[in-house]
Amino acid sequence: MFFSLDLDRSNLSQANTDNFLPDLGLNTNDYNLGNALFRGSFLIAELPSQLISKRLGPDRWIPIQMCAWSILAASQFWLTGKTSFLLCRVFLGFLQGGFIPDVILYLSYFYTKYELPLRLAIFWVSNHFCDIVSSFLATGLLKMRGVAGKEGWRWLFLIEGIFTLLIGIITFFLLPASPTQTKTYYRPHGWFTEREEIIMVNRIIRDDPGKGGMHNRQALSPRMLWKSFTDWDLWPIYLIGLTNQMPIEPPQTYLTLTLRNLGFDTTESNLLAVPPVVLGIFNLLLLTIISEVIHNRSFVAMIQNVWALPLLVALLFFSKESNQWAQYAVSALLVAFPLAHAIHASWASRNAGSVRTRTVATAGYNMMVQLSRIISAQIYRDDDKPYYYRGNRVLIGIAVWNIALYFFTYAYYRWRNHQRDKVWKAMTSQEQAEY
Repeated sequence: MFFSLDLDRSNLSQANTDNFLPDLGLNTNDYNLGNALFRGSFLIAELPSQLISKRLGPDRWIPIQMCAWSILAASQFWLTGKTSFLLCRVFLGFLQGGFIPDVILYLSYFYTKYELPLRLAIFWVSNHFCDIVSSFLATGLLKMRGVAGKEGWRWLFLIEGIFTLLIGIITFFLLPASPTQTKTYYRPHGWFTEREEIIMVNRIIRDDPGKGGMHNRQALSPRMLWKSFTDWDLWPIYLIGLTNQMPIEPPQTYLTLTLRNLGFDTTESNLLAVPPVVLGIFNLLLLTIISEVIHNRSFVAMIQNVWALPLLVALLFFSKESNQWAQYAVSALLVAFPLAHAIHASWASRNAGSVRTRTVATAGYNMMVQLSRIISAQIYRDDDKPYYYRGNRVLIGIAVWNIALYFFTYAYYRWRNHQRDKVWKAMTSQEQAEY
């Protein structure tokens, strides 16, 4: 499912290697505006989508989302200029927004808080895997330029949109409502025996009793929504979500354009984007495993920005006289950063404490990530290309801020945990049992 999301939201990067912007009469600033509008609508849709999902059930809402955005993604075949480009980005963001927190909430019904981070890491691996596959797909599909008198990027949007629509249709028949509702008329025996279902439910509820407080088709009231939103203990994670991705986002988004500026052709640019993605998969899994093994999130997640900082500094020293392979190596290593997204998402889910709060927390964190991407889309500007010296200095400052923010978050949660321990120890055994 995440594969289809990323295929339809990131193929714009591959389209850029096939003269997408000149064909539509667009420039870098138009491209940035399109990305900002996409992420803005994606952000706005996050919480409403979570509320719809909580009412209908993610097993119903997720396939509906997938089919809707796939149809729109395929319709980009008929783009005509700036207006149609911007409108498509807006509506695509609305339809895709909320998918990630919907899936995180859905997975929390099946796994304990200790199992969820690694499952989310695998979930984001599919994102990286999509980057690899889409590079190879783009290499072939973009060669269709001239077929029926159309540009290659048009066929890229159409064919990949149809492919993800098929995945969305199949998903209607694959997602069970809950661990105890896997039987249907087309799956009469379900996935688990009655004994296995009892074991699953008991271990999940024992791990987090709050999961027994609401069923998966119970809507949130406005009062419950406000109470969840004002849980200030989650705001340090929201702040991390706001700025953590910024030092990486522009170099990652502009990688294929950077490769074209370095003199590589369309095919070479798409294929050279594959090695950093492979390394990124390894780094993502390794970082998440380390976090769970040593039971630390703040300092392990901080490694993402520690990795990026020296590479961003190195970008300041490149010029047109620099070796193209040296520039590629630095850009590739930067894009291969160890993604801490799975750690942050599971951290927000773990700290939420109840299904009610978790519904809002997962949406809140992802809304901050999308806001981060809106801001970061404006850092690389047309008058700063092709080396974006000014933009990279901004990214360096944000990376330093992020490192400091992780230290603050660690100190804050240590203090809050100490406060809670004092309150708990002050309770009588009867009060503890009632709590």
